[in-house]
Amino acid sequence: MTGETVRHLRELGFNRFSLGVQDVDPEVQRAVNRIQPMEKNREIIDACRKVGAHSINIDLIYGLPFQTVERFERTLDAVIELSPDRLSVFNYAHLPTHFKPQRRINEADLPRQAEKLDILQTTIEKLTGAGYVYVGMDHFAKPDDQLVKAQESGHLHRNFQGYTTHDDCELIGLGGSSIGKVCETYSQNEKTLEGYYAKVDAGELPIARGICLTLDDKLRREVIQALICNFHLDFEAVEHEYNIDFRRYFGPELEDLKTLARDDLLRIDENSITVLPRGRLLVRNICMAFDARLRQLDEKPRFSRVI
Repeated sequence: MTGETVRHLRELGFNRFSLGVQDVDPEVQRAVNRIQPMEKNREIIDACRKVGAHSINIDLIYGLPFQTVERFERTLDAVIELSPDRLSVFNYAHLPTHFKPQRRINEADLPRQAEKLDILQTTIEKLTGAGYVYVGMDHFAKPDDQLVKAQESGHLHRNFQGYTTHDDCELIGLGGSSIGKVCETYSQNEKTLEGYYAKVDAGELPIARGICLTLDDKLRREVIQALICNFHLDFEAVEHEYNIDFRRYFGPELEDLKTLARDDLLRIDENSITVLPRGRLLVRNICMAFDARLRQLDEKPRFSRVI
């Protein structure tokens, strides 16, 4: 990426930019084979600002080899100095059987779960102390950002790319393994380059699998959206729209959530669920209780681990 690339993209109409920084520590970068000097990050962000980017996001990853609380704090300090509009801080999922490049990573060098949780907690404290608003799960934004304003007004949404201000927006997945949403369907492209290009060359859409949403899917999506975006779910609103008795329809799910309620992660009242401050760290797990398709798999989800 160069400043010239940024200018070209802006001329084409792109107005939001997201940079994958991950970590600025040289040893961590060498361990994941991703050498990226801070000078380069600064150069690209300056170029984005010069062309009038509406929003600049930086991605960080915690759980990488050799990361500690102290080391990641230094990365946070360096990134805060760059002053992006938004930050996404993702948990690293080590899946060497699925991603060949990860086989170069020595699993013994990865931080333990307790250390990862400390890193995440420190990240939240550090970024909120620097003036960023913790939108939820893995997203932070400046107080005047559209994400924060949307959450305050109850209009925040979430899709495959994370939190967004766009409601029910069509997403066209381009490239191997990308996911798209068109009308009431979800689809995923072929994961391998060979499979992807074979279908494209044959004049076909390179889709490997997909689903058409049922009424139950739509109901559960609305429940999950409310919890993951607003951290509050009103039973009566759902009952009115879908003509159900919430407690009867979601009896097993409410039973499962009682364990999290006892741990002070959420509160279940007569007509609502409220995610408590501690629960925001684990809101993905709270939402997973309402995912019927996940239950049908009868296996631990590979990509939805919070820690």
